[in-house]
Amino acid sequence: MVKHRALAASLIETGQVRLNHVKILKPAHVVKPGDVLTIAVQEQIRVLKVKGAGARRGPFAEACQLYEELTPPPSLVEKVRA
Repeated sequence: MVKHRALAASLIETGQVRLNHVKILKPAHVVKPGDVLTIAVQEQIRVLKVKGAGARRGPFAEACQLYEELTPPPSLVEKVRA
């Protein structure tokens, strides 16, 4: 879990995360339901909509219920490159 937190903080501090289209540079930013996160990880961009806040730290499957994946599917060109 600590490794994931460090990765998230690193992505934020290097400007690879946007919250509602605005680049955020501090890891302690509050997100709320309805917010949209755009995250650039390596060569992939993910777009996630926050659906809710967790009441506790829980398992991965439970955490997945707290966001909606809005990332468009890869184009044919992107599939060929991979």
